[in-house]
Amino acid sequence: MQKTNRDVIVVGVALFAMFFGAGNLIFPPYMGLLAGVDWKWALLGFLITGIGMPLLGIMAAARAGGTVEHMGRRVSSWFGRILSIVIILAIGPLLAIPRTCATAFELGIRPSFPDFPIALFSAFFFGITLWFALNRSRVVDKIGKFLTPFLVITLAWIILKGIFTPLGTITGAELVGPTGRGFREGYQTMDALASLVFAQIIIAALVFKGYGNVREQVKMASMAGLIAAIGLGVVYGGLMYLGATASSAFTPEVERTDLLIAIAAGLLGSSGKIALGLAVSLACLTTAIGLTATVADFFSGLSKKYFDYRSIAIITVIFSGVFATVGVTTIVNVAYPLLVTVYPVAIALIILTLIGGPLAYRPVYIGAVTGALITSIPEALDIIGLPVGFIMNLVDMIPFATAGFAWIIPTALGAAIGLIAAKTGVGSAPKDAIHTYGNPDQPVNTHTGSNDPNDP
Repeated sequence: MQKTNRDVIVVGVALFAMFFGAGNLIFPPYMGLLAGVDWKWALLGFLITGIGMPLLGIMAAARAGGTVEHMGRRVSSWFGRILSIVIILAIGPLLAIPRTCATAFELGIRPSFPDFPIALFSAFFFGITLWFALNRSRVVDKIGKFLTPFLVITLAWIILKGIFTPLGTITGAELVGPTGRGFREGYQTMDALASLVFAQIIIAALVFKGYGNVREQVKMASMAGLIAAIGLGVVYGGLMYLGATASSAFTPEVERTDLLIAIAAGLLGSSGKIALGLAVSLACLTTAIGLTATVADFFSGLSKKYFDYRSIAIITVIFSGVFATVGVTTIVNVAYPLLVTVYPVAIALIILTLIGGPLAYRPVYIGAVTGALITSIPEALDIIGLPVGFIMNLVDMIPFATAGFAWIIPTALGAAIGLIAAKTGVGSAPKDAIHTYGNPDQPVNTHTGSNDPNDP
């Protein structure tokens, strides 16, 4: 096997393991349950945000320079800094880290010990998380190498069993706009946001393997991302189908974690339920450790070591430990308004970065982000119950709004206005975006609009 192919496979498998967060497993079955006979359309939407956008995010971040901040700088330097902080907080203590603990408890502990207090489990869970995060032990990496295959095998066992001996008949559903609903449910994986952080890790690995040319990095990252995407697609598709087969037995009021437990128990009995609970719990623990270290590294560097790694790690686990006690459903509900706001912005930046060339002007990015926020902010405010009914009536009049895509037209319109402004001399190419790993100050080629230094 050629070195390039071997490296692509190694990086692709590693990327699959990074995206394959155990907390993500609770969303596809529930989406399948809601969609019923329309589960394939819901899967289409879910795959776009749960797999497609993370893949494009890796490619875009690699092209922009390797970090969230580099991509956000195309709007402005302060926007890049704020965007990176918001994303780190989202995949860290605000949402993802507490959810790992809550998911581990609801899938691994509560089914067997229903009276066990979640506060005690949270203290134990985050005590272990903190110890490993502070000691930077390689033990976690070694455990992870065995956990991911174990979890994949367990899920394959459940999915295959569910395909050949379904739990029930897939029934009809009254879900309006299944593709749009699946698209938004995919927000909860947070993988498109995480991809902008993971890109730096992937690029560093490629540089270490000898791929210093930007074009090579983007190509390799794309191929590795495709491998990860195929693996995730099989898992998510299988789980959504299982949820659809349970649509005749459960109502939409069922908890996401309870549904996954019931599916595992219904197909494989108590042994399947225990195996799934154990695999998910351990995988959630390793995810929490990795995310805690990422958060501590980021904010320690952001403060120029004014706040040290240890202090930030301690604050992160304390906050996450308290928040985790509210349960998975509450965390998901809290996450939704934030994700509705941030995801359209991230998608717009990813797409514009990949297109580059004729659209690589700062006013284009400013216009697109503004257009995305014009609809996403009112939607988020409406979700949390603030009185924005008049604004939402206007938003609902936008094409594709009923399908959950109200932000698309304003985003495209904002980009078009920005392009006109740039072409008439108001703006210039985004000079803060870079493409060479490790060199954040290299400008784009203002003649071609590309930020690839190898372009003529």
